[in-house]
Amino acid sequence: AKQLGADILSADAEGDDDRQFQQVQDMIKAGIKVLVLLPHDTAKASRMADAAKSANVKVISYDRLVQNSDIDLYVSFDRVEIGRMQAEYLIQQAPKGNYVLIAGSPNDEGAKTLHDAQIDVLRPYLDRGDIKVIADGYTKDWIPTEAYLFTLQAMNSAHGDIAAILASNDGLASGAIQALREHHLAGKVAVSGQDADLAAVICIAQGTQAMTVYKPIATEAETAAEEAVRLAKGEKTHADGTTNNGKMNVPTILLKPVLVTKDNIMTTVVKDGFQKLKSINHELSGDQQIK
Repeated sequence: AKQLGADILSADAEGDDDRQFQQVQDMIKAGIKVLVLLPHDTAKASRMADAAKSANVKVISYDRLVQNSDIDLYVSFDRVEIGRMQAEYLIQQAPKGNYVLIAGSPNDEGAKTLHDAQIDVLRPYLDRGDIKVIADGYTKDWIPTEAYLFTLQAMNSAHGDIAAILASNDGLASGAIQALREHHLAGKVAVSGQDADLAAVICIAQGTQAMTVYKPIATEAETAAEEAVRLAKGEKTHADGTTNNGKMNVPTILLKPVLVTKDNIMTTVVKDGFQKLKSINHELSGDQQIK
């Protein structure tokens, strides 16, 4: 954004909705032209977008979509595609058996979008009885320990008979894998993820996590910066679709996510510099090393 000639005000609310609202109000008073907002709670964030719009400030909803408010642009990765990728890959690994679904925060509209996309892929397998969902729930604030407890409960009720765990992100996957480790099932149950966290990439190399979804964040950030400058200049955005947020069809730019498995760690996250090969291999035994 600075390279494009913009002056930047930035703040991090560290997951506090009221603090984020105060930060937005302070920015509006400081005279911003465009607000790029990554909402913590997509429903509560509508007051922030409304405050900006009433002050004639353009609003870009970044990564998560603010609900029920007037938004100029939504920039994110295609969450429907991510949900599909996760479910389709697990079905390849485990076309039959008991599935556990661990969705994200109930306050995050993106978590619901992911979950719905996963169910759409699973539907024919559920209808045929090939796959049975034995546990399915949302997770407060995407907290890994909640996923750990949820997995333990599912394992107890199914007496350890689980074929796959559809975890919506890597944090949830890590909680699930910890529970599997304690029951000597890590590596025997296919586990999905999202975000290509270092710990997840290491688990994929070790064979305890089946896949993750890499979202090239630099591309997302650059796109948002370019579009913010366009809006500030009164120019049209490069939106090529829309997403309904309960109030309007928000002009949208959806970027393409990337499937990461054991076979393509080098050509995806390592090649882009998102994760360092040295950091991955540091945690791996000799025969697991990525080359």
